Amino acid sequence: MDTDALVGTLDREGGLLAEAAEAAGIDAEVPTCPRWRVRDLLRHTGMVHRWATAFVAEGHTRYHPDAGLPDLDDAELPAWFRAGHRRLVDTLAAAPPDVACWHFLPAPSPLAFWARRQAHETTVHRLDAEAARGGSPTAVDPDFAADGIDELLRGFHARDSSRVRTPEPRVLRVRATDTDAVWTVRLSQEPPAAERGGTEAADCELAGSVGELYPALWNRAPFPSVRGDASLAALWREKSAITWS
Repeated sequence: MDTDALVGTLDREGGLLAEAAEAAGIDAEVPTCPRWRVRDLLRHTGMVHRWATAFVAEGHTRYHPDAGLPDLDDAELPAWFRAGHRRLVDTLAAAPPDVACWHFLPAPSPLAFWARRQAHETTVHRLDAEAARGGSPTAVDPDFAADGIDELLRGFHARDSSRVRTPEPRVLRVRATDTDAVWTVRLSQEPPAAERGGTEAADCELAGSVGELYPALWNRAPFPSVRGDASLAALWREKSAITWS
């Protein structure tokens, strides 16, 4: 997906998150994030938005810590979230394509990285807000969902910090049933090695529509279908969480 499309998705998803959070109420439990209530969701996501904005707006070329969670009354949080989200969208939309700043996953450019990362960050937390509100979640665009699965498997879990490891080599396949998107994830004592495609036999296959697989792989929904060794699906559930540090 190009950067403009990702910024547009970020804009839309942040608005949906705010709407769902307001409908749920600030004290509502977030079932997809145990021990969180909507206030925690808004504080966290609003903090991340401001942290990301600073890299692009201020040109930090090294890691720069976040400013911490805000000490705000509950009534102030929705507007605070909306303001930070708007500044992030506007900053990314106005940034020159060659802006130089720190980023932590491979990408065509720093701007492309931050647009992609924040679009997916916001979408996953929009799903959290909608879970707190109840009712059917807003569908995730299939192309965007596939891009997010790619970022998760080939970006986040390619890093040394991934805890998804097995004592002996195993193969996990992720297959979208409504598109031609397929990922093969080779598990071992090293970080997972994922690639698009792959035809060799898999020990376990996780299958479903790409819109179902996206929240499932982010541990926001059950796997639609598990074929083969279910212990690898359980391993993913137990070890794949991406946490803020």
